[in-house]
Amino acid sequence: MSYLVLARKWRPQTFADVVGQGPVVRTLRNGLARNRVAHAMIFSGVRGVGKTTLARIMAKALNCTGETADKPCNVCESCREITAGSAVDLHEIDGASNRGIQEIRDLKENIRFFPTKCRFKVIIIDEVHMLTTEAFNALLKTLEEPPEHVYFMFATTELHKVPITILSRCQRYELKRVSFADLVDFFVKIAVREQVEISRRAIEMIAREADGSIRDGLSLLDQVFSFGGEQVTDEDVVQVLGLVDQRIFANLARALLAGDLAQCFDLLEKTYVAGIDLKRFATDLLSYLRALLICRTSPRPETLLEVSDQELAELRQLSGEYSPETLSMLFQLLFKGMSEMQYSAHPRLVLEMAFIKAVQAGQVTPAAALLGRLDEMIKAGGAMPPLPVPAAMAGKPQQQPAAPVKPPPAAPLPEKKTPAVPETSADPEPELDSKVKKLEALVEKIADPKARAAIQTRTKEVRRNWESFVAYIKERKPWMAQVLKLCENPREEGGELLIRFDNPSDCTLLQEPEHVKDLSVYALDFFQKDLRIKISSRGGKADGQGEAVLDAPKEERRALANDPLVQTALDVFGGQIGAIRTGPRFR
Repeated sequence: MSYLVLARKWRPQTFADVVGQGPVVRTLRNGLARNRVAHAMIFSGVRGVGKTTLARIMAKALNCTGETADKPCNVCESCREITAGSAVDLHEIDGASNRGIQEIRDLKENIRFFPTKCRFKVIIIDEVHMLTTEAFNALLKTLEEPPEHVYFMFATTELHKVPITILSRCQRYELKRVSFADLVDFFVKIAVREQVEISRRAIEMIAREADGSIRDGLSLLDQVFSFGGEQVTDEDVVQVLGLVDQRIFANLARALLAGDLAQCFDLLEKTYVAGIDLKRFATDLLSYLRALLICRTSPRPETLLEVSDQELAELRQLSGEYSPETLSMLFQLLFKGMSEMQYSAHPRLVLEMAFIKAVQAGQVTPAAALLGRLDEMIKAGGAMPPLPVPAAMAGKPQQQPAAPVKPPPAAPLPEKKTPAVPETSADPEPELDSKVKKLEALVEKIADPKARAAIQTRTKEVRRNWESFVAYIKERKPWMAQVLKLCENPREEGGELLIRFDNPSDCTLLQEPEHVKDLSVYALDFFQKDLRIKISSRGGKADGQGEAVLDAPKEERRALANDPLVQTALDVFGGQIGAIRTGPRFR
C-alpha cells in the first residue's frame, strides 16, 4: 500500500478527535443527542481547520447504527463505509469543478430517491462559494424544504461570497483558527505516536509556521520527519522550512535598540548569505517587534502572542528595558522600510537604510515627560531637574554631569537656520542635551506670568459674550458701545461678525471706514478670532469694509510665526503652529 500522509492518517474520525473547535463540537453533539439537527448546515473558516472533516463526522453520526450513546461509533457497517469512502448514500461534491446549474439539476433528481443502505442521504458540497448564481438559485427551493431523508452540509473558506438567500436557509458554524497551544500539543502527540524524537522548540516553530491550520502544520511536520528520520533537530527544522532562528531576531532587536549598527549589518549579512528571503525576514522581524510592543503595553500578552513560556519571558525582559514610545518608533520605521521593500529592486539596501534611520532616532522621550520637566523648571525658577537615565543605558559613561543645568545668561535670539541632518550615533544623550539647552532658553521667555496667561487664552463665542464685548468697547469708545446696543441679534457666520440694525440711521456713523477699522481690532482682541465685520440694516445693503483692516493683524501674526523663539519651540517639541492670537491686551 502507498504511503499515507499525516494529514490523512491523523484526520479526526470522531468528535473527540477534533482539535481546537470546542464550541462547534459541543453544539453538534447536543443537537444529535436531542434530535435537533438542522437539515442544512454550512461550515466556514480558514483552510485546514476541520470544515469538511466535521461534515463527514456528522454524516457518520446521523447514519450510525451502533449501540453507543456517543455517536459515531466507527464500528457499525455504516460508519466503516463512510470512513472508507465507499458509502453510496454519501455524496461529496467539489463545488469548484461542479459549479453549474446542470450539476445541481442532477443532484436534485438524485435526492428524490430514498437511501440505498443508510438511514439518510447526506450531500456535502466543498467550497460551495464557487457555485454559479444560477446554481444557487436552482438550489434554493430544495434547500428550504428538502426531503426528510436528505441532509445538506456545505463547507467554504469565503463565507461572504455565499448569497444571503442560501445563508438564511442554513445553520452556520464558523470555525476559528486553531490556537498555538493546541497545535503544539497535537503535534507532540503525533511525534510520540510516530516514534520520532523532536524537541518541543522545533515543534513550536512548525506550529507557528502553520498559522492556525492543522492541515498545513501536518504537511510541514511530514516534511520534517522525512528529512530528519527518527531524530529531528532544531537545525533540521530551520533548514527544511527555510526559517530564521528566533534568536537572530532577538539579537537584531537588541542591536537596533542599543544603537549598535555594526552588529545589525553583521546579522543581516549572515541572513543574506544563508539564502533567506529578505522580505520574509523583514516580516518576521516586524512580528518580533510587535511582540515586544505587546509585552510592554499589554497586561496579558500571552493571550495575544503565539510563543512559548521561555520566549515570552525573554520578550518581557527585553521590552521592560525600553519605553513604549521607543519600541513604537522602531516598529514604525521598520514598517515603513518594509513597505518600500515590496516595490524595490534592491530590498537589502532599503532594509539597511531603515536600520540606519532606526539607530539615528535613538531613545524617545515622551512629550508628557518633557512638559512635566518644563513645569518643574518654571516652578524652580529656571533650574533644570536631572535627566532620567533609561534602563538600557544604565552603567554607560555619561557625557554630561547629572547636576542641574543652570540657565545661560540672556543672549540675542539665534538666527533661523535650516536644521542639519543629525550624525549617526549610537548614544542619544548629546541630542537630548542640545534639546534641553533649547528648552532653557525657551523657559526664560515664557516664565513671565502674563505670557503664560496669554498661552492659556481661549476663543470666545459671539452670542454668549456679546454684552461683555459691548462693555469692553464702552471702556474705549462709549458712543460706539451705545450704537451697538441698538443692533439686532448679532451673530458669527462663516468667519463674519454680522451686525444688523432696524433703522439705517442708527449705523450710519458706525459704517465709516475708520470706525469699522477700530471695531475690527476690538473684535479681534476680545473674541480672539479673525472676524470680518459686516454691518447691515433693513432696506439697506451690507457694508463689509472690515476685511481690509485685518491685513495689519495678519502681518503681525505672520511675523510671530517666523520668530526665532517660536521656531526653536517647534524644533524642540516637533510640533506645528495651530493658531496665533493677537491684540492689545496680549502684546
